Amino acid sequence: MRTYPGIEKLLKNDHGLLFAYDHGFEYGPSHFDERSVEPSFALELASSGNFTGFICQKGIAARYYDPDYHTVPLIVKLNGKTSFRDDRELKSIQNCTVDEAISFGAVAVGYVIHVGSAYEAEMIAEFGRIEREAHEKGLAVLAWMYVAGHDMVHPEHSDTIAYAARVGMELNSDAIIVKYTGDEESFRWVVKNAGHSKVFVVGGPRMETAYQLIDTARIVTRVGAAGFAIGRNIWQSKDPMSVVHHMAEELFGEPKS
Repeated sequence: MRTYPGIEKLLKNDHGLLFAYDHGFEYGPSHFDERSVEPSFALELASSGNFTGFICQKGIAARYYDPDYHTVPLIVKLNGKTSFRDDRELKSIQNCTVDEAISFGAVAVGYVIHVGSAYEAEMIAEFGRIEREAHEKGLAVLAWMYVAGHDMVHPEHSDTIAYAARVGMELNSDAIIVKYTGDEESFRWVVKNAGHSKVFVVGGPRMETAYQLIDTARIVTRVGAAGFAIGRNIWQSKDPMSVVHHMAEELFGEPKS
């Protein structure tokens, strides 16, 4: 079995907790407050010792991430789209190259594929070129496998998400980021379909209590997934460090700082 060593930089005890901070590009300021809108705050939190990766777009990587200072590994997302238009058929196009990501200090790159959308084939082809180049240059490759498209009847159905995870694995992604299906048995099937690719649960909408998040982390590890790619459920909480501390305990099996 061929392996790509880059993904190991994003794991601890075979699990990972990735801090997602790409929301400003995707959703604008509505998800931020006076504290979380500042990238330096996000990076300080991500470098606390609990996270195994920091996800952002290239502007934040170029202007805020310092590989000599920040200890958290950098993951640069190479594509994205805004929410000015609520159109599930819009293509999320590449805006950053693999070489640019490397120049910022990245150990991995990420790419969103809207499977089921009108642009699915085009995005898969673009991802294929990125995956090949990134692996040749020693970077891990993460794929956000989001189900989209106006004619998708059940985009949130567990079998649909499992199908998306399977596509991500067969595209040679080191890690696949998908939505949680809502229960242990159905998500076990998602992880099974991802094969040797690591599965991360996207943080999604804000959960009402930290307990919900921690309980989901418990289930995720039990079914063999790697962990979480999470942002809003951390920085929108009243006590971010407490939530992160308990998440790390669940995922890594040992107390963290």
